[in-house]
Amino acid sequence: MAFLANACNPGVVTGSDRPLAGTRIFAASQLGAGPWALSLLSDLGADVIKIEPPGRGDEARNVPPYAEDGDSLYYQALNRGCRAITLDLRQPEGRAVLRRLVPSCAAVYNNLRGGEPERLGLTYAALADVHPGIVCCSLSGFGQSGPRALEPGYDFLVQAYTGFMSLTGEPDGPPVRSGVSVVDFAAGILSMLAMMIGIQRASRTGVGAEIDVSLFDTAIAMLNYLACWNLNRGWEPARTRSSAHQSVVPAQTFRTADGFVVVMCMKEKFWERLCERLERPDLRADPRYGTFADRYEHREALLADLSAEFRRRSTEEWLRQLRGIVPCGPVHDVAEALADEHTAAREMIVEVDHPVFGTLRQTGTPMRFAGVQPIHVHAARLGEHTDEVLTALGGYGADEIAELRSRGVV
Repeated sequence: MAFLANACNPGVVTGSDRPLAGTRIFAASQLGAGPWALSLLSDLGADVIKIEPPGRGDEARNVPPYAEDGDSLYYQALNRGCRAITLDLRQPEGRAVLRRLVPSCAAVYNNLRGGEPERLGLTYAALADVHPGIVCCSLSGFGQSGPRALEPGYDFLVQAYTGFMSLTGEPDGPPVRSGVSVVDFAAGILSMLAMMIGIQRASRTGVGAEIDVSLFDTAIAMLNYLACWNLNRGWEPARTRSSAHQSVVPAQTFRTADGFVVVMCMKEKFWERLCERLERPDLRADPRYGTFADRYEHREALLADLSAEFRRRSTEEWLRQLRGIVPCGPVHDVAEALADEHTAAREMIVEVDHPVFGTLRQTGTPMRFAGVQPIHVHAARLGEHTDEVLTALGGYGADEIAELRSRGVV
């Protein structure tokens, strides 16, 4: 109740009053999908303790460019705020250490391929005897069952498997993957949500859970209305010109006199307003374009007409004419998106001090709680908190830790 009380006053909640303060998660996570989701929980107060193999750590530490001395900007972008320990879960002694630490946490998270969580002792079946309320969440490429469960899975592969690439790009070009790892990030968010649901249920019932989330399932689910059309009416989606919506017209990119603008008439009122702003009452009066269905049927003629209109003015002129009236926007590059005035107003660029890289500018936390200020801390060095965690949470003495270290367990 402390958080609720503080959220009602004008002060800013920090430290022990942040929403997830007191929630501890051990994470055998690597690369992108899982670590990013967990870093957002860390921003909001969760104690996320990242488990990495001794010696080499997460492969993300060596991803170029800007990688040096077992750290990289890629790693920093995805692991903000997490404490780091090294623990070799391939060894029985490493798994024994985990079992000794588990009673101190609410969840154990991993994003390893199918079969690995069981082999490394990260499942509910392996840990329930020492902590019946433990929530064990696995995020993998293809899930913990099925014919591809044991295969490694990555965003690019899953976009290929699940039809995403067949829908992306121009009709006369090759299949294209999204420039951002959308499946990775979406699956990471879903795994985080599932884990937090499991933690909430465990706090109520005392019973933990085994949770299985995959990139493949996430991507299939994201096909959503396209899948519904295909499964029920045999509709076959395909790549569209100018990144157009599959069925709503006009909703696409248009070339302007000096660039591109995206216009989205997702409601009938927006189509009517577009005609007014174009000073083309004839388009609104044309029976070929009266409804969504009409415009879709006669889209070739309509889009040819609209394309000619949009080429007559610059992108900035069209934005002044349409913004706030018809959903529209420029096609920014990454630097322009990061420098956008709305990005700044939403405080989506934050600064994090790092002992080697200096002041790092990173994207911020997209989840906002009234009165709560996220705390952003740089990602830890490999094994930086091993001794601290083993001592405080496992009750290990200095001699025990030295012995584990001599045998390569930590």
